[in-house]
Amino acid sequence: MASEARTPQREVTPTTSALPSSIPQKRAIDEEYTPAVSSPLNLESKPPSKAQVQAPEDNQGSGREKRTKKDSLKKRESKGITSGQESSRATPDPKGKDPIPGELAPARYKIAHPKPTDFEPARGPVFISHHEVRDRDGRTIEFVETSEHVHNKKNFQYIHCIADPAFPSSIYYRQTEPEPHGPHMSFEDAASHMFFDKGGKHVTSNKGFRTSRANVAVREGRWYWECKITQGTLKTRGEGDPESHGHVRVGFARREASLDAPVGFDAYSYGIRDVAGQKVHMSRPKDFFPPGDDLREGDVIGLEIQLPSEHLHRKVVLGQYNPAVDLVDDEADPGDEAPNIVRDRIPIRFKAHIYFEKIDYHTTKELDDLMNPSPMSSSGSHGSSESPNPHHRTPALRTLPNSFIKIYKNGVLMGTPFSNLLAFLPPASKPLQQPGAREGLDDGMLGYYPAVSVFRGGAAEVNFGPKFWFPPPGFEKLSSAGEDVEMGDATATEPPPQPQQLVLNQITLGNDKIRAVSERYDEQIVEDIVYDLIDEVGFWVLDGGKAPGGTGKDGKVGETGRVGLAATGQEEIKEIIQDD
Repeated sequence: MASEARTPQREVTPTTSALPSSIPQKRAIDEEYTPAVSSPLNLESKPPSKAQVQAPEDNQGSGREKRTKKDSLKKRESKGITSGQESSRATPDPKGKDPIPGELAPARYKIAHPKPTDFEPARGPVFISHHEVRDRDGRTIEFVETSEHVHNKKNFQYIHCIADPAFPSSIYYRQTEPEPHGPHMSFEDAASHMFFDKGGKHVTSNKGFRTSRANVAVREGRWYWECKITQGTLKTRGEGDPESHGHVRVGFARREASLDAPVGFDAYSYGIRDVAGQKVHMSRPKDFFPPGDDLREGDVIGLEIQLPSEHLHRKVVLGQYNPAVDLVDDEADPGDEAPNIVRDRIPIRFKAHIYFEKIDYHTTKELDDLMNPSPMSSSGSHGSSESPNPHHRTPALRTLPNSFIKIYKNGVLMGTPFSNLLAFLPPASKPLQQPGAREGLDDGMLGYYPAVSVFRGGAAEVNFGPKFWFPPPGFEKLSSAGEDVEMGDATATEPPPQPQQLVLNQITLGNDKIRAVSERYDEQIVEDIVYDLIDEVGFWVLDGGKAPGGTGKDGKVGETGRVGLAATGQEEIKEIIQDD
């Protein structure tokens, strides 16, 4: 039976001549043909050397040749054809390189060439003598009115800058510090109608509450500074003496805190009142000092702040904090990528000064609602029912684990009035929404600033260390371990360190070390220099490695070298005017 079954026979495929001649036939593929786009089956692809032409075998179907339609430039780029292939682009390669995707770069502006005076060292404000005050120690303090400088207001921050030939890709400008050098209360970052001494260590006002921030911010670690009340509630009141010579509040304030109000007025600052020694946050005074105790003239208030590392801080604001995993606040791995500091700023003129102008960080609705809760507010369901915590659904309402502020009076610890401080790194802090503002960027100036508020004659003196009037417990012991040591004989044998010494060294190296704010000022200066160098190198890379005014690796003249008054599209530096 099987032998009788016949295998089906395949029909003969008709030849091309059997098909109607009006149908154009496909061209035979050459042996050397490869597709223009690579694929998993064809990794080594190359573009066709010439346009392929199709021609029908019979002229009856068409009167002219049919040419394969070439894809447009946009379509070819979407297919992933790189610029290194011959037919990938219809335009030449751009002169500059685009920023790496996902990596932000500072905004860049075209401005005119610096004036010769821009290369001179930055000058501080002009001091005009206003009045003198004699403190309890018999010292005469001369308070001066500062002029010929700009104030941080209207949601803009101003930082001194200078033209430097070593920074041509940054349009020759970099950050600088004028005299007086060192940590002090900032003349620019202060409300109007405030008076300072020429060193910026004494501050007063004859108006209502005015606030001044220091020129240094703390972002992580433990830091300490002091403030002495030189004029305030009288220590001993004689017959005919007033009850006080004014009032003083001290504390820490963020960039968003108002300068026309006392420290502790909003959610961005924490303060201590001289009256009854109360603690104040969001304008809510609460008892802190023992009953009957307060701050009077001659008293020294010590303020210690502890903040977690920036590594842990960024985990909190990004919603990645896990208390079960992040039991120990370790520093970031040195091999990890450092946080990206982006500073969008432009040089401006103000009288005889050159400043960097940048959009400052602004208050957020979530913290405004936290300060003034309303059942009708859009975020009331979030802000009022759920108190701030490290896992809050709103980044602005997340708090920093193991953060606190301690208060000392004349060297005696009074307690810890504030703990679980609000986070300040983006996205917890945002700039004012306006043209040119970009959210989610850290400019390196965020943090908690030492702040002093004075009211109608109240005066205070700040001391950022390292020689404190009343050093905090353990400060002298820990700081002595980090001092310079004398070099001894290398061949001499030394006894092994004792366990107690090892523990002390471990504490010194970590965030547990109490440090003077003056040390943080030195760190901040180093950071500013590093950020300036990074920006300069970044702009140089974006220019294709071309030296301004010279030649690059490809022998071409750098575009950024054409920085002159007659340059096309470049404008003279703008000059601003501020009224008190």
